[in-house]
Amino acid sequence: MTVDHVVQLARLALQSAFWITLPVLGAATLVSLVINVVQVMTSIQDVTVTTVPRLAAVGVILFFTTPWMLNHLVSFTILLFADFHPYCR
Repeated sequence: MTVDHVVQLARLALQSAFWITLPVLGAATLVSLVINVVQVMTSIQDVTVTTVPRLAAVGVILFFTTPWMLNHLVSFTILLFADFHPYCR
């Protein structure tokens, strides 16, 4: 296996990981931003005010995007195993 194959495999793996985690991280960031603005405006500084809605948003996003995530992971795995010959040398 050459260095080019290793770099290509690492790039594909990181790219897949980025696209799979993007909806979850985006939702958590967006909810945290909105809640922090509300906390600054109302002067409520409670930890549960930020944690519970963020966990709920992540749970909802995971519920709705899990089929897409699994489809993406399966297609990545099929792409990897379909042309496995260059990685065996």
